[in-house]
Amino acid sequence: MKIPFSPPYINKAVIQEVNSALESGWITTGPKVKRLEELVSKYTLAPNTLCVNSATSGLMLALKWYGIGAGDEVIIPAYTYAATALAVIHVGATPVMVDVSDDFNMSVNHMENAITNKTKAVIPVDIAGWPCDYSEIQSTLNRKKSLFNPNHENQKKLGRILIISDSAHSIGATYKKEYLGSITDLTVFSFHAVKNVTTAEGGAVCLNLPEPFINQDEYNYLRCFSLNGQTKDAFTKSKAGGWRYDIIYLGLKINMPDILAAIGVAQLPEYFEKTLENRIEIYEFYHNFFKTKSWAILPPYKNDDKTSSCHLYALRIKNISETTRDIIIDKISKEGVAVNVHFQPLPMLTIFKDMDYDISHYPIAYNNYKSEISLPIYPQLTNKELEYIIITVNNAVESTI
Repeated sequence: MKIPFSPPYINKAVIQEVNSALESGWITTGPKVKRLEELVSKYTLAPNTLCVNSATSGLMLALKWYGIGAGDEVIIPAYTYAATALAVIHVGATPVMVDVSDDFNMSVNHMENAITNKTKAVIPVDIAGWPCDYSEIQSTLNRKKSLFNPNHENQKKLGRILIISDSAHSIGATYKKEYLGSITDLTVFSFHAVKNVTTAEGGAVCLNLPEPFINQDEYNYLRCFSLNGQTKDAFTKSKAGGWRYDIIYLGLKINMPDILAAIGVAQLPEYFEKTLENRIEIYEFYHNFFKTKSWAILPPYKNDDKTSSCHLYALRIKNISETTRDIIIDKISKEGVAVNVHFQPLPMLTIFKDMDYDISHYPIAYNNYKSEISLPIYPQLTNKELEYIIITVNNAVESTI
């Protein structure tokens, strides 16, 4: 049996929506993108949502909006995908990496200890779809307000360190009974091909800024900025007499096209109404099996404050080395089951090692990584396939440890 790790969920509704974009004669940014933005805001209760070409671009856009650049620091977890750090580097700022907790997410204590008068933002990452401790993060930043040294209009307006939630994995997750997207100042979702909701490539920035900010005004600015700082998008310019435009910001070209947004327009309602529940059922199926295994560390799923989006099933195996984990993965793969590892901590990657980040400073991140195996989890999986996955994983582990 061959079981892929994370194929995209493409059904007739998606194909029809994409065809309608093609048949409309308009395939770049236009009405489909606007509809997807409306749907994201509808389901997450975010006041405004801007769709862009990737979550990485969304993070860069958020950092630029806050005036973050050379000489500034942004706190991020050492356990995340490289894009979290690269976005900070690309705007000229310095990523300050901190260790994580046993649940994979950024340690609030380590975050607090890393705050200096150069800190302008923190980017907590909801690993595998499990929300960070946002109330604790917010209260910690409030206590540290005296260290905040604003040097940009928006920084002065907010008066504290900005919280940008890297929620690439966590659309549909809840924190204190609210969907992510309306919890922090800015939330960035990913719609990459392997995510719970996809547009093939793409992302969204949800705005939830407090007063005196007006979220609609900030959306208007960000939308213009994402189109090279151009005052009219191509759709508006295409209307009779609408040719004249201006360039008013030193913007980026990171807009999402309609042909991709159409996939998300079809997927998003079904996700919140059906396929998220499918993922939960698979997550619980894995839980019910692996909780009987003394060697298994189950990934976080839900508690009184949080529910996961069930993006990844990040199984860990007790007391094993990285080498042993890799042997187990090889055995699973030889049986036709594609598994993965999320993630190699940033200090283990060449680009960050060359910047003098050292994995020995992040022991919990490394300990989580060395024992982690991500199992397939997506709505197309059949009961027969799920049974095969757990038997294969179990046999591989128990024949190795």
